[in-house]
Amino acid sequence: MTWVALCTRIFRHNRSHMTLYPQAAETESRTTTASGVAQPLYFHSGASRLFGWLHLPNEPRAAGLGVVICSPFGYESICAHRSVRAFAEAFAGVGIPTLRFDYVGTGDSGDVEENVDHIKLWAQDVVAASCELKARAGVERICLVGIRLGALLATLAATESSIIDSMILIGPVVSGKRYLGELRMTQLAGAGLSGSPELDSDGAARRSGAQPVEAGGFTLSAATVQALAKIDLVSSAPPPVLSMLILDGDTLPSARRWTEHLANSTVRVDYKALPGLVEMSMTAPQFAAAPQAMISKSVEWLTATASEALKYPPPLAMNDEATAPLYISVPEPSDRRMRAAPISERPVAIPAAGISLFGIVSEPCRKEKRRRAVILLNPGADCHIGASRMYVSLARRWARRGYFALRVDLGGIGDSATRPGKRDDEVFPDEAVDDIQRAIDFMRARYGATDITVAGLCSGAYHALRAAAAGITLNRILMVNPQNYFWKKGMTLEQIQLAEVAHNPGLYRRRMLSIQAWRRVFAGETDLKRIAGIYLQRMRLSGEAVLRNVARRAHVPLPNDLGWELEKIAASGIGITFLFASGEPGIPLLKLQAGSTLARLKQRCHVRIVDSGDHVFSRRGPRTLMGNLLSQDLFANVRSAN
Repeated sequence: MTWVALCTRIFRHNRSHMTLYPQAAETESRTTTASGVAQPLYFHSGASRLFGWLHLPNEPRAAGLGVVICSPFGYESICAHRSVRAFAEAFAGVGIPTLRFDYVGTGDSGDVEENVDHIKLWAQDVVAASCELKARAGVERICLVGIRLGALLATLAATESSIIDSMILIGPVVSGKRYLGELRMTQLAGAGLSGSPELDSDGAARRSGAQPVEAGGFTLSAATVQALAKIDLVSSAPPPVLSMLILDGDTLPSARRWTEHLANSTVRVDYKALPGLVEMSMTAPQFAAAPQAMISKSVEWLTATASEALKYPPPLAMNDEATAPLYISVPEPSDRRMRAAPISERPVAIPAAGISLFGIVSEPCRKEKRRRAVILLNPGADCHIGASRMYVSLARRWARRGYFALRVDLGGIGDSATRPGKRDDEVFPDEAVDDIQRAIDFMRARYGATDITVAGLCSGAYHALRAAAAGITLNRILMVNPQNYFWKKGMTLEQIQLAEVAHNPGLYRRRMLSIQAWRRVFAGETDLKRIAGIYLQRMRLSGEAVLRNVARRAHVPLPNDLGWELEKIAASGIGITFLFASGEPGIPLLKLQAGSTLARLKQRCHVRIVDSGDHVFSRRGPRTLMGNLLSQDLFANVRSAN
């Protein structure tokens, strides 16, 4: 079978399995950008369904070339989300249709068995994405743009498909063994910071053979680890493509030796070390920056490559059913305890004050008559899948219990539009409460939801609290590891947080018994002025806490009084859950700012503590316990808000 016939068969198979939700106005999830139209979609890769974004240009080039972007893995993928979107929009801006997508078991794509070789599956996903772009946009040739592990996957996929004739590889993983070493270092660092006993067990596991690696909340199976350890592009045959652009990081170059090896092949290779790799894929999302130099070089190189191609048919019209937003049927998990009625997921767009918010709704079985909804808010500037992809797991779990679960990007974050005059990835936007109200209105109008829960991690928890305090009608809030309860306009994330002020004095007292700590003091390596400032602020907080308790007993409301706000929220019938990993600085801050209110509201305000967790619950055990506790409070009988 030729690749044209195979792509046609995959495309027809997709269309025959895509059913529209009859109550939805499906055209709403398309997004208009400066470069064209971005369309969320699902497509098949073998037995799996993958989620992606198709970027179709306003003015297609007269060249039969399309781009498929292969994202990095794990936490690097979350950091690079904004940059991947920027690459796609830049390519569409010069007339080249582009598809970015999530591999199976990642992002918004379908789940996958844990013990399989992910490398093999993900390389197949790249081929499937290439066929999908060819069928939808009418292109004849594909350029793969791979970032970090995505570059390695692109190289493997190029050996499987004749329609892939060029590649742009950014900070490529050249040695699987070296990459695994990097992940293990991340794993050990995370375990050390959380005081986990897994440090020793991990070392023992590695001595006994290939074991799963969990780093930054994302896991590679033992089979994947074993497959990766055998891959070394320097000693492998060159990929069967015509041309390659390799963009190395200027501070962490990894591909120069491979480039020298490729010089002896028939592949035309361009190599350049440019800034931006660390800022794109190894920097927290709220601080990450798109690598403009790498984007510009990629566009320049790709434009020259496209000019060599033949003319091709224009992209499919956007009113064609082939590009309609569709839904994915999510199969039951292998864990029988989680099995229930089948669920489905669909991308949605929510109008909010002149922009569009993007989200994905996990829908319960169509026979579900209860109208209950959960809205999950971004943690920091992470996109809607949440830290460690926990929002995807929670949403699908709760949908199996009859909830409509919306994981939504607030304005300027993830795949939502940014308001004019605002910056991208703003963690505490002024309009957050309004965005939450629009999401609630959407769930009520679309699904008839009468029982609404708003949940979030870190800043998502903060916004859930602010929404309840603002008087928005809802039923309960689930807050995971909030680090502050009041945010003043003009504050920056780099400034000393009140949570740090509440938490660090105890830490410093413990360190006074450490010889190493005193050595740093005498060596001038400790900022004593900063520590003194923290102690003074802690004394101020403690004094304010006493005064606020007195005022509450006298029924005198004070501004920015967390205890008073919690009492008002509880009085309106809203259930309140605070869930913390042990040692989180938000715990002492909650006790200081809420004071005696917590004891008075213990029937309506629950405070849960999970041992051995970290701020983003990056390890599976504590993350599972967190999910169980949240589910327990979500499923509890809480009377509806008036």
